[in-house]
Formats: sequence, structure tokens, C-alpha cells
Amino acid sequence: MELALVIGVIVIALIFDYTNGFHDAANAIATSVSTRALTPRVALLMAAVMNFIGAHLGTSVAQTVGKGIIDAPNGRQGLLIVGGALIGAIIWNLITWYFGLPSSSSHALIGGLVGAALAASATVQWGGVVSKVVIPMVLSPVIGFVLGGVIMIAILWLFRRTNPHKSSRGFRYSQTVSAAAMALGHGMQDAQKTMGVIFLALVVGGYVSPTADIPEWVITASALAISLGTYAGGWRIMRTLGRRIIHLDPPRGFAAEAAAASVLYTAAMGFGAPISTTHTITSAIMGVGATRRLSAVRWGIAGNIVTAWVLTIPAAALVAALSYFGLHLIFH
Repeated sequence: MELALVIGVIVIALIFDYTNGFHDAANAIATSVSTRALTPRVALLMAAVMNFIGAHLGTSVAQTVGKGIIDAPNGRQGLLIVGGALIGAIIWNLITWYFGLPSSSSHALIGGLVGAALAASATVQWGGVVSKVVIPMVLSPVIGFVLGGVIMIAILWLFRRTNPHKSSRGFRYSQTVSAAAMALGHGMQDAQKTMGVIFLALVVGGYVSPTADIPEWVITASALAISLGTYAGGWRIMRTLGRRIIHLDPPRGFAAEAAAASVLYTAAMGFGAPISTTHTITSAIMGVGATRRLSAVRWGIAGNIVTAWVLTIPAAALVAALSYFGLHLIFH
């Protein structure tokens, strides 16, 4: 029975990874598609490939998710906690995708782990949650907003005497690079979160030691699932990010992607912090838009997005707790 539960949890984790891919595809490519730097299918294919590569560039975020958020008990109880967490995160992802809200798959997963652990009276590492999740959750959008604005001001100053049409065409090419960098950062961050959860399931199931390295098959499976999800595309959220927050042109698209990618790399490589790709690119887009004039940003839509951000962890935690109770009734 426990082997079947471990396999079931791994399958659910890969389904979550797939929904993460199509939910967050917009993060990597919405700006490039909306400025017509890339066609949607080419952009999605490039993002899928870069996601796959990015997933292989380290495991520090996976270690944080697998070991630094909750202490799940060994055996069936621990597997039900992980399963409940994943179901909660998937359901919240699908709800926000349906309404076209770019919420965070990462925070849905973290909220799911915390909610399921609390429902099962397991230990939550609150110090890890605050230092590795809550503080980066608050800081990364602020840094993304400021950095997006700074990069955009630098571009406007450096290219102030350039022919606008010619510089716009140049930035359209540059956006191919910045979108690829963004997708690479998405792979480094989000695929690793699924690796961490699968590793946690293997540990509580008794199949690997808590001190072991993450197996290569876990890395490859997570990379593949998120890449396939990314290629499936999340058109509803792409519309929100690419067109509804501000009207993007190629220089602004490049500035937003460059700012967001910088924050993602720093968080993953420097701190092993599982930050939200969604929060980072959305706030960078707002920062870039604010350099035109504050009214250029559609703050009403931005407000709806921020509301979804605030609700994500508690809402996913609640759904995960209910999912855990459901699984407990079935498998107890």
C-alpha cells in the first residue's frame, strides 16, 4: 500500500508540475508575444526548452522545499500530507488560471504543505517559512518593481538620441534573449519545487535518506513535466500579463524580463529561496510601466492580481487541509 501511495504522490506531483508549466508559461513569454518579438508557438517552444535546461542547474530551491518547510512523519501519514498539499496547490492553480489571475504556483505549493501539515498536527518549520518564503515573497516584487523601473530609465537615457523605430526593432531581437533568460530562471525556480516535493515523498516513504542527493530521474521527470506544461501554454494569464496591466513595447518588454530574470537567478543561486516567478515578472512589468507615467499602469487589474497573491497561501492551505482529511478518510 505504501509503495502505491508513493507512486500516487509522485504522479500527483508531476501533474502539479505540468499545471505549474501552463499556469506560468505566461511569465516567461507574455511580454515577447505581446510586443510581437516572437510568435506564440516559437516562444512557447523556446520557453519549454529553457525550462528543461534551467531545471538541471542546481537543487538548492528543491532542498528548501523538501527539507525546510515542514517535518512530515515517515510512513503513510507523511505521504497523505504531501498528497493533500499537492492536491490543494493544483486546485488553487486551476481556479486562478480559470479567472486569468497570475497567482503564484510556488506559494500555492508552500501553502499546501503548511495547510496539510497543520491539519495532520505535523511540525511546520515556521522559521524556514518566514526566512525562505514570507520575506522573499515581500521583497522580490518590490525589487522587481524598482529594478524594472531603473533598467527602463537607463534604456530611455542611453537611447534618447536613437531613431525610435530602429531601436524598437533592435529590442525586439533582444527580447528573444531576455525571454530565454526568464524561462531559464523559471526552470531553476519552479521545476526545483516539484523535485523537492517528490524527494520529500521518497524520504517519508523510506526510499531515500534525508541526507541523500536528489536522484537524477526526479530532476529529469520534473524538468520534462514543467516543459510539457509550458508548451501547452496558459493563454488566459498571458493576456493579463501581456496586455492588460500596461501596453508593452519591445524596450519595456526587454527591461521587465531582464529585471525579473536577475531577481530569479539571485534568489535561486544565492539564497535557495523559492520565490514566485509570477510576482517577480508582474511587478517588473508594473515598474517598467510606471516610468511612462503612473496612470499608464492599470492599477485596478494590478489590485486584483495583488489580492490573488495575498490569498494564495491561506487559500491553498485551506484546500490542502480539506484534501488531507479526504485522503485520510480513504486510506486510514
